[in-house]
Amino acid sequence: MRLLFPTAIRRRSLRGAGIAKLRLGDYQGAVESFTQALSQNRVKKSIRQDLLAYRATAQLKAGLPDDAMADCQTLASDYSMNADLYFLTGCVALAMDAYDEAASNFEQAYGEKADYDMALQIYEAYQSRGMEADGTRYLEAILKTEPGNAEDYCERGRIYYYMQDYENARNELTKASEKGSVEALSLLGMVCFAQNDTAAARSMYQDYLNAEESRKAEGYNGLALCDIADGDYQSALANISSGLEAADTDEMQELLFNEIVAYEKQLDFNTAFSKAQEYIKMYPDDQEAKKELEFLQSRIAQENAEESVPEEGQDTAPAEEQTSWEG
Repeated sequence: MRLLFPTAIRRRSLRGAGIAKLRLGDYQGAVESFTQALSQNRVKKSIRQDLLAYRATAQLKAGLPDDAMADCQTLASDYSMNADLYFLTGCVALAMDAYDEAASNFEQAYGEKADYDMALQIYEAYQSRGMEADGTRYLEAILKTEPGNAEDYCERGRIYYYMQDYENARNELTKASEKGSVEALSLLGMVCFAQNDTAAARSMYQDYLNAEESRKAEGYNGLALCDIADGDYQSALANISSGLEAADTDEMQELLFNEIVAYEKQLDFNTAFSKAQEYIKMYPDDQEAKKELEFLQSRIAQENAEESVPEEGQDTAPAEEQTSWEG
């Protein structure tokens, strides 16, 4: 039986707490936990590498790119870099608007790990900054490889979807589904929805929910999007509620945003505004949500102004007091 010293037990506990906080969106708390773990005595080199990478990830998500880059530089100087560390450094550089450094690290990452997952990760990193063109070349490169299994066909379908080549996306995802990929059903729902075929999209999302045992939030969110497009906002809210019950931290953001949209569409501006305020507290960097909050605020102000204007012909003068005379 392996014995653990108290410092090792505490370090593992702090590492676990940091990972849990990272997944829950408490990024500053995660940074603090990883920092405490790193401060423990006798931290093995491999464990230190792991903690530095986790802390850099938390710092990046917490909006601390300079701190994250400092940890990435430590990793580069003290350890052998791998694809994941190059990718992390590229993401940090991108957040700092250091585009050449980001491109260099992404190229290194893809050189170390030229697969569908890495190509998609790099594309999504660029996409999050509005730089899809820079990421598309990685998608085009990986599409030149031959698919070998259901997962490959599924990833190819996802890539074609990102490239808005919906016919090829459908073909690849149908092959993936025929080979047993459940995820392909959800992606087919996305493709059908992008083609404005909500009936087919709804069918695919329902098939996904029937087949998927654990990650059901994605399917409920897809159904909610179909409901919103079809004008059935009560059904959308019901599906969002079901999705939130099944969602992990990453899946929750899109569901919460769509909840705001559903309330807005059914003209419940006050509830939408309240939900948007809560959302901004959780996701302060979401610029689209900030615009939505401003729009809702203006609509509520407009409604209040309209309510305060008297109807035409209505006498707004206060009634004169009635005076009784004795005598």
